[in-house]
Amino acid sequence: MTEPDVRTGMPPVKLSREEFESRYKSRFADPAFTPLKRELNAIVDAAWDAYSHSRKSPVTRKAGAGFSDPDYDLAVDWLAARAAIVEAQRRHDEAGATPRILIINGSARSEHTCPGEMSKTWRMVKLAEPVFTEMGLTVDILDLSRLTSEFGKTIHPCKSCVSTAMPLCHWPCSCYPNYSLGQTGDWMNEIYPLWVAAHGILIVAPVNWYHVPGGLKAMMDRLVCADGGNPDPTSTHGKKAVEAKALELKGWPYPRHLAGRHFGLIVHGDSVGAEGVRRALSDWLTDMQLVSAGRFGEVDGYVGYMDQYATSHQELDEDREFQQEVVNAAKALGRAVKLARSGRFEDPGAELSDLAPK
Repeated sequence: MTEPDVRTGMPPVKLSREEFESRYKSRFADPAFTPLKRELNAIVDAAWDAYSHSRKSPVTRKAGAGFSDPDYDLAVDWLAARAAIVEAQRRHDEAGATPRILIINGSARSEHTCPGEMSKTWRMVKLAEPVFTEMGLTVDILDLSRLTSEFGKTIHPCKSCVSTAMPLCHWPCSCYPNYSLGQTGDWMNEIYPLWVAAHGILIVAPVNWYHVPGGLKAMMDRLVCADGGNPDPTSTHGKKAVEAKALELKGWPYPRHLAGRHFGLIVHGDSVGAEGVRRALSDWLTDMQLVSAGRFGEVDGYVGYMDQYATSHQELDEDREFQQEVVNAAKALGRAVKLARSGRFEDPGAELSDLAPK
């Protein structure tokens, strides 16, 4: 097959003016907005105009030099995200710079919203953090619980452009923001540079129904553009599927934008699923050509196995062995990064002892 073939035929999704207005105004149900009815009506009129004309990216500028079509209009949002990634890559590649570790809190639980209590995952993040700083490494923390507890924090879902053709999946993602659909405030434009700047990534996550929490999975899906994504949206003139398919059929190089970084994993559960989640995360990162910190750098286990949830924090207090496994995972990742930076190929867990040899 040499000719692009784009399939269509799904049900329409365009809203009527009445339905659009109803949905748009529903976010202003608080009586505090009642005196602002006239102003809200004017805002709805403007929003409808943007929606009905599909103005996804209302502010653009010419792509300029370095792109396959310098005259193509690119969204200023995307250009800013790209610039942040370019700068992060520069910091990553700087030979004399202090290596960076990105610790990711994958739990959605927060004391600042409905649960009213911190997560055990966050406690593990804070156990790992000083291990890295004591090794002389710089630490960034990405707390995904802010998706549930902080106003305006959003990771929009992946639209699966890659399944149409890899060149349609832009690096960084160009699907958002989409102003006409109200899909704004996407956190990923801040998250991409954190991954790019890091020499090592430690993901700490609980098991939610045999899987990772929704926020972590949303981030994982949106990182698909880091694994083969197209750094030049002008080559497909935005989201033109036919052009993207034609590029892929010619032969696509699948650039691995995060290759070579090391990773560690800490997955904890209360009854089931920890090993499966740890393996899935490890497979995902390895497929993106990141490098495992080894056996001590990947931990899965249970805190308060089959016990009451109400006492789970006390269970973690008492589980000194699991706490040490968390520390060991951080040590293994830190050593892996330092060894790689010095050009040495050695086992990063060589000096660590197995807490439960079998």
